[in-house]
Amino acid sequence: MRLHHVVEAQDFNRGMLEELFSTARVMEKVVEDGGSKLLDGCIMASLFYEESTRTRFSFETAMLRLGGSVISTENARQFSSVSKGETLEDTIRIMNGYADVIVMRHYESGAARRAADISRVPIVNAGDGTGQHPTQAFLDLYTIEKELGGIDNLTIAVVGDLANGRTVRSLCYLLAKYRNVRVYMVAPEVVRMREDIKDYLSRHDVRWTEESDLREVVGEVDVLYQTRIQKERFGDRSEDYLSARGVYVVDRELLKTLRKNAIVMHPLPRVDEITVDVDGDPRAAYFRQAQNGVFIRMALLAGCLGRDLVPATVSSSTPINGHTS
Repeated sequence: MRLHHVVEAQDFNRGMLEELFSTARVMEKVVEDGGSKLLDGCIMASLFYEESTRTRFSFETAMLRLGGSVISTENARQFSSVSKGETLEDTIRIMNGYADVIVMRHYESGAARRAADISRVPIVNAGDGTGQHPTQAFLDLYTIEKELGGIDNLTIAVVGDLANGRTVRSLCYLLAKYRNVRVYMVAPEVVRMREDIKDYLSRHDVRWTEESDLREVVGEVDVLYQTRIQKERFGDRSEDYLSARGVYVVDRELLKTLRKNAIVMHPLPRVDEITVDVDGDPRAAYFRQAQNGVFIRMALLAGCLGRDLVPATVSSSTPINGHTS
């Protein structure tokens, strides 16, 4: 698999996704066998202008598992020259001389595209404002495929902050690549899904409906994808935040109506939208989902850096190429 920039989910077709997932499965074996030197000599710059736990550390873990090196800053918004007024474009030009790939999270929608437009090394979008989070969507789909055996013909409820949730936006772009998928959009009025995503799904013949009562649809879904209400996106609109928070909570009582073979997902972090007593239910997939991020990001880094996936830790008989459709 050969990639360059990874900016938007819709840039990937189904064949590319299947090859990505095939490579991620091999990466699981690489981790089991103690890692690889596939990216030995390569440097990844971790350029995060917003806080992150899972995304940042999983990317850095992925690079280290493949024998590469990482340079990073704790908070680029505060501890880089941006605090002195340096433009994003100048920062990227400088980082081009230091790193072989740049993984970037930014607080402005469209920042990853701006970076990609002037960068000669690969830019990987690790989340840009309320825009997109493509690598999260890749690991979400990978989780669904692993847990349920496929993605075609599934019914998925995306719940919570759909207006500001870049994870669900990217996920919806990818769901449009599959057959006979149905999407329930369950959100408080103030954070309903934006029109661009609804229009995109309609153009690609994906059935979707907006719902206000989660309990009415939860018994019909294969995937319950819960998200938190993002307080940091509301600014001074505290009344809107308070009106949305706590409307939809996944608890043991709700699980009684969820299908036995369904799964509960969440991009994390959670606040109070999934109670801790749900964690022990086998349908609670969100911690497994987070772990899958390492394998997907290992596959993406190898693809961006143009390395053939034939690490010494993997048998030459192991299939490494996915099929396209």
